[in-house]
Amino acid sequence: MEMSQTDGRMEGWLYTIRHNRFGLQFSRKRYFVLLDDNLKSFRSVPSDQNEEPYRRASLDCCIRVTDNGRESFNRKILFIFTLYNTTNHLDQLKLGASSPEEAAKWIRSLQDASQKKFPFPDCEFVSHAEKGLVKFNVSRRSRRKNSVDWTNYSSLNVETIAPDVIAPSPWKIFGCQNGLRLFKEAKDWDSRGRHWDDHPAIMAVGVIDGTSEDIFNTLMSFGPLRSEWDFSFYKGSVVEHLDGHTDIINVQLYSDWLPWGMNRRDLLLRRYWRREEDGTYVILCHSVYHKECPPKKGYVRACVKSGGYVVTPVNKAKQSLVKHMVAIDWRSWNLYTGASSSRSITIRVVERLAALREMFKAKQGHGFTEFVSGEFMDTKSCVSNINTRPLKIAAKRVDLELVKAEDMEKPSSARNSLMDLNDASDEFFDVPEPSEFDSFIDNSLFSQGHSQLKIPSPAGIVKKLQDLAINKKGYMDLQEVGMDEKTTFFYGATLQKDPNLTLPCSWATADPSTFLIRGDNYLQDQQKVKAKDTMMQMIGADWISSDKREDDLGGRLGGVVQEFAAKGGPEFFFIVNMQAPGSAMYSLALYYMLKTPLEDHPLLHSFVNGDDAYRNSRFKLIPHISKGSWIVKQSVGKKACLVGQALVVRYTRGKNYLELDIDVGSSTVARGVTNLVLGYLNNLVIEMAFLIQANTVEELPELLLGTCRLNYLDATKSVKER
Repeated sequence: MEMSQTDGRMEGWLYTIRHNRFGLQFSRKRYFVLLDDNLKSFRSVPSDQNEEPYRRASLDCCIRVTDNGRESFNRKILFIFTLYNTTNHLDQLKLGASSPEEAAKWIRSLQDASQKKFPFPDCEFVSHAEKGLVKFNVSRRSRRKNSVDWTNYSSLNVETIAPDVIAPSPWKIFGCQNGLRLFKEAKDWDSRGRHWDDHPAIMAVGVIDGTSEDIFNTLMSFGPLRSEWDFSFYKGSVVEHLDGHTDIINVQLYSDWLPWGMNRRDLLLRRYWRREEDGTYVILCHSVYHKECPPKKGYVRACVKSGGYVVTPVNKAKQSLVKHMVAIDWRSWNLYTGASSSRSITIRVVERLAALREMFKAKQGHGFTEFVSGEFMDTKSCVSNINTRPLKIAAKRVDLELVKAEDMEKPSSARNSLMDLNDASDEFFDVPEPSEFDSFIDNSLFSQGHSQLKIPSPAGIVKKLQDLAINKKGYMDLQEVGMDEKTTFFYGATLQKDPNLTLPCSWATADPSTFLIRGDNYLQDQQKVKAKDTMMQMIGADWISSDKREDDLGGRLGGVVQEFAAKGGPEFFFIVNMQAPGSAMYSLALYYMLKTPLEDHPLLHSFVNGDDAYRNSRFKLIPHISKGSWIVKQSVGKKACLVGQALVVRYTRGKNYLELDIDVGSSTVARGVTNLVLGYLNNLVIEMAFLIQANTVEELPELLLGTCRLNYLDATKSVKER
């Protein structure tokens, strides 16, 4: 797909994703041009810059962009992203790109464009969501005081690739074979890596002559190309498509490479992927149970504790550093396959990386990029008949709000609405696709063995929608557990404190020197330094489960914040409430107290009294899994992120507190990470640090607001909110 990006102008072919009158999704090919804060849509490539667009919309600070991952549409695999108006969530535009790299470039450009029109603190903000009207009345004084230099924002948001946490590597090298370095994961009590577990985590590392995107597409594909590098792979299928970044897959393995007499093995995995800012692709897998895919006759189902790939571009993106890790229980009780034999099998599995490297080397210069792209688009054709529900309703969940939005009056806005880029006639008009697409058949739309499209009846569609509303997910992680119910508690003290760091399901403060922050000269040398102290004192934590979101915990009577407020003391509280969807809505609330006057801390004062857009541009979280499985450490990472740029945050300003209610489920990527973390929760030690990003010389050096350490949280011990 052609795309160009010059002098702030971004243009290329994209696909608009909409719902038709039956509630089913369809895509339409359009040529988009992004110039400054104007997004224009054309039905063909414009002949000159003055050509009138088919549709247009202007972007402002209220526009957010979310990454929805990959989906299949009419014989095409597209990488989806959505623009939506924070003042009116019905005002949104769903677009698709033909590759993850194109989607990433569009997302970054759209984010930068929307941030050019920035509302400043102390401005009069009047929002009429039902009409799409936004009015600003900004004083010059407040503009000078609190404005952000968005011309440098991109460089501020995308910092160096190096992690922001100081932690030793858990991997110890034990050999080199077929040009790959082989590592095993050493436990805390075995710093030299001399001892082996029964099912150790083993990693192979090598350099492949290919782009990270091509390697990612190859690893995700179950097509014919797989047989050229994966000697263990026999057949693969997608059991259920959960969202654009997560699916349930079933993989059957050949038996001829296994020890003699060992039965065939298959795997049922929850597969999650994401793309990092630097072009790194992360693919993570672990075993799950799914009601529609029981173990097959003639196969023994092995259990993958953790596994996956990390593909990082190197040498100006011409090559890729690839890490392949597996920790697996082969479920063999035969005496001849002891622990050493199981390790040998796992080592051979990760050596697939050498075959992948040789295949890329052999196919360079022979149209390999086009071949990989084409085969990847046919991935869905390998789906078995495990789930033959019409139109794969589970894979194409209908957004009921969008369906209703088509019958509503479009909002009249001071700017053009995003919905103006959609049109009812798009349902029947599309740009013809190249003939290469005609050879691919989307099995999710066609019945097996038939060439005619199966259109469900309206009654069938209604029934499927009802099933989606009442049925829970059809799979569950092998580590998932239920919840206990409790009735009464004191907000701010439902999670016990343990300074000795020994008790499970407890909290403590983390060592500030573990985290790296911007130093005095960061704007000149881009160097970060160890944090020395925190501005606030952590005084409590809540671990709550509920059937709904639990917002504004600081404002609830009987809590620690209101107890101090009743005394009329000078203390100010900062509350971070992370709300994660799972079998219930979990809320992890961390309470920090500032004993000195708020005015003594200018940056914090501006943040507390600023508007939401300003807060979204400054609040940072540094995560660190200090103890836990490799798959969780890899999924969470150790890099600081601007939370408000990735997730929806609701800010509540009380008399003596500011609470941040962070909706982790608002991002497909973050939701996938959270679901993974929840499955391993009681085996993790999680450390975090919070701070407000410093963007000017006057604001440097940065100072941590606070840190926390969460020891082996347990979902069953979360307090049930009624």
